[in-house]
Amino acid sequence: MKRIFLPSFVAAVLASAALQAMAVGRVADVNVVDRSTGQTLPVHFHRGEYWVAGQPGAKYSIQIRNSRGARVLAVTSVDGLNVLSGETADFSQSGYVFESGQRYGIEGWRKSDSEVAAFVFTASGDSYAERIGKPRDMGVIGVALFRERPPVALYSPPVIAAPAGEPRSESSAPRSAELSDKFRESAPAPTAAPAQAPSPIASAAPQADASSRKAAPSAERSAALPPMPAATPKLGTAHGERETSVVSRTQFVRNSAQPDEIIRIRYDSHANLVALGVIPSPRYQPAPNPFPGAVSYVPDPPAWR
Repeated sequence: MKRIFLPSFVAAVLASAALQAMAVGRVADVNVVDRSTGQTLPVHFHRGEYWVAGQPGAKYSIQIRNSRGARVLAVTSVDGLNVLSGETADFSQSGYVFESGQRYGIEGWRKSDSEVAAFVFTASGDSYAERIGKPRDMGVIGVALFRERPPVALYSPPVIAAPAGEPRSESSAPRSAELSDKFRESAPAPTAAPAQAPSPIASAAPQADASSRKAAPSAERSAALPPMPAATPKLGTAHGERETSVVSRTQFVRNSAQPDEIIRIRYDSHANLVALGVIPSPRYQPAPNPFPGAVSYVPDPPAWR
């Protein structure tokens, strides 16, 4: 059997290519797709963060696939804004519910249960975040993933009748009824009518308590890295043209007030990512020749055959 050995630099290139093709996430797979070309944008890992290069003017979608065996909730943000409400993004807000194994592309800012305004890569000055006065978190896509709380089993012990001639126990039936009532009270009330839909569905998720709401922004700030200088104006996401996108609402009870996973993908133009060192620039670029043509005169035409 022949053995094939690859030079170390070739192996490094292949490993880098494999990383770029990989989806981001453990609870769910997240990719960014250029809708103008249908291409899944390569993911570049640089200094602990994931990056993709967007093409100005191109529509894009956030592709999410639930890789778990149960439903998950994906609270999704673009440029620090919740894609469902347009509010400053927070973990406790609503998101999209994905069935087991389901894949769906979030294609825009949701305007209603049947319409979105398309995500479009654009110069930061024309972005939706800039236009509403919230440009601080430009150039980032966020997905906070929550597992669903398992259903609570309601159990009432059977009532045992007292033998003839003995007084009936006063504590048996009332105690079982009291226990059942406590379980009913602990089960959260539905926030919306359950519904079945072929696409992921917007969910009015229960609000976290005040302490968890205060803790989330501070944790997010501590994880953020200082902004990097860019060679040209940063890329943002515009509020594009209206498109049909139908969803319905469902009930989803989170297993925890804190996300099971937070996915952050930063984006900018290809030129800016090269300038930042995220995308390696070619090692050798031949200098342009101002006079590439050789000095010569008009040649004779080919001879007739």
